[in-house]
Amino acid sequence: MTLAQHFAAYSEWRARVSEIIGKFSGWLLDHELNDAQTDRRIARLLDKLREDRLQVAFVAEFSRGKSELINAIFFAGYGNRVLPSTAGRTTMCPTELLFDRSKLPSIELLPIETREAKTSISEYKRFPDEWQIVPIDTASAEAMQEALRHVSDVIRVLPAVAEKLGFTLADGDSEVLRRGDDGRVEIPRWRHAVINFPHPLLEQGLVILDTPGLNAIGTEPELTLSLLPNAHAVLFILAADTGVTQSDLTVWREHIASAGGRSKGRIVVLNKIDTLWDELKSAPEVDAEICRQVDTCAWTLDLAEDQIFPVSAQKALVAKINGDGELLQRSRLVELETALSQELIPAKQEIVRDGIDAEFADCFQRTRSLLDSRLAGLHEQLTELTELRGKNKGVVEYMMGKVRVEKEEFESGLQRYYAVRSVFSQLTNNLFAHLGLDSMRLLSTSTREAMAKATFSKTLAAAMAHYFNEARGNLGRSEADVREITTMMEAIHKKFSVEHGLKLGTPVGFSLLRYEKEIDRLDAWCQTHVSSMFQLLVHEKSQLVQRFFEEVAVQVRKTFERANRDAESWLKAVMAPLEIQIREHQIHLKRRLESIKRIHQATDTLEQRIDELQHVEDKLLQQVQSLTQIGQNFADVLRQEVNAAAERQAA
Repeated sequence: MTLAQHFAAYSEWRARVSEIIGKFSGWLLDHELNDAQTDRRIARLLDKLREDRLQVAFVAEFSRGKSELINAIFFAGYGNRVLPSTAGRTTMCPTELLFDRSKLPSIELLPIETREAKTSISEYKRFPDEWQIVPIDTASAEAMQEALRHVSDVIRVLPAVAEKLGFTLADGDSEVLRRGDDGRVEIPRWRHAVINFPHPLLEQGLVILDTPGLNAIGTEPELTLSLLPNAHAVLFILAADTGVTQSDLTVWREHIASAGGRSKGRIVVLNKIDTLWDELKSAPEVDAEICRQVDTCAWTLDLAEDQIFPVSAQKALVAKINGDGELLQRSRLVELETALSQELIPAKQEIVRDGIDAEFADCFQRTRSLLDSRLAGLHEQLTELTELRGKNKGVVEYMMGKVRVEKEEFESGLQRYYAVRSVFSQLTNNLFAHLGLDSMRLLSTSTREAMAKATFSKTLAAAMAHYFNEARGNLGRSEADVREITTMMEAIHKKFSVEHGLKLGTPVGFSLLRYEKEIDRLDAWCQTHVSSMFQLLVHEKSQLVQRFFEEVAVQVRKTFERANRDAESWLKAVMAPLEIQIREHQIHLKRRLESIKRIHQATDTLEQRIDELQHVEDKLLQQVQSLTQIGQNFADVLRQEVNAAAERQAA
């Protein structure tokens, strides 16, 4: 099974899930069971599936064959190299390959000079005028190659300019920045590149991140703080002829092994095994040498040998273009593609499954509770009216009085609901006082002031530590607010269920744990790259302060922004079921009273009214049945394993 086949199966699965959710939305509308909150949640689910991306990052020092490996895995079908791949550095800036239908095929290039503005790449993506656009002619392989060579562009600047743009100079070390006879140094022309390309896999949501050598040239903090940790798979490429160099080991330890605090989806590729092919040695001898290199790399990186895949990307590309099955087998690329498929696709499917299952289940259960409530109310009405058959007006009057009392008691009980709304509003204000961005702005201001006043390295490090402790404290206090809101909603749900028979389940839950873990990750990164004793000793205070706020604090702010959005959605979702059930019960009591009034005024309408209600009951039962079927279809599709489906298709 190829990666393309597995990814196609995943995309088909995602499309089926979207289709069922879309049918559910249409069904709610057709039966007038939708409400604004449910509509928003379903729309958000569909947007999440539509915008779903599978991110694969390729990381290595320069000249390890990253671009060639990308060509071999994804672009061999074009009959030539799509990405430039030559000796030395070819990828000079982080490059994203994706497909956006709203844009023409092109390369968007962010000038390196934008680093002076101290603004993140993600912010610049909101301002297209800041990027230079190079169109791509997809009908010509040569034209594509020519356009894509722009990612290799360099400019020559004075050393002072290079340092101002964030590049570290190392005199005498040409592997960092190449210095010419005129004293100028060579730096990338572009800060970031986004290639919008209509490749079948990219069209299905694959995003490829090709990185420059992380140690070789100045790197973007966003690359190591955000892009790499969020990648679903990271392929770390080594060269078979060099093994693990010190530079490779630094990149692995600092940026890959610890990225996101997880090892899943981290694959090591030992490229260029064709350099070990020796016509004077037998095939077993060559294989033994490759095995020795794999063993050495595994030991150095502290990995199992089966996590390291020896390949020849260049020979694999040639084999695919020429249709040489024997050479492709010898290149061992198929084993890597299989491993990537088997690890990447199921992991991504699980992420998507977890992300939509609970949300859909809550919308489904809310609708089912609403129908059950209507059915229960209808049965109550039918029972009351059936019992009135053959009874005199006195009995009808008694029944009418009973329903009227019940209605008055419920309306009296609504005072408790209004009190809950008031407390809910107060608790919500407390939550956003702790979780809100205003508190983070105040924290940033006080931290900046403390760092400006710091006269010792220890004091500077303490200010950064205090920043993270306060951020954690805000999340902890917010978590307490969430628990208080949840406890209150559980109590009111139970009370209205017992006293008035409302069909209210357990309120939807919410946790801030994921954001706490993200703060921990950013803190660990800061301790290694900003506030470590080494960093404090070799950098000026002003540089460290600037770096802390432009690289670290901005990621903390983004974390809190996501937490705010999710908390806001949860607050709407947790209150909506009670509001809907109360409104339904009010309507139900009003209809019961009106029915009995009509019977009281004209007793000959009793049978007619019973027939009407029985007809309504039949419709409700049909709705329950069709809703159950939708839920079953959703569960069946959601449980399907992509790998199994892909293998069945291949067979």
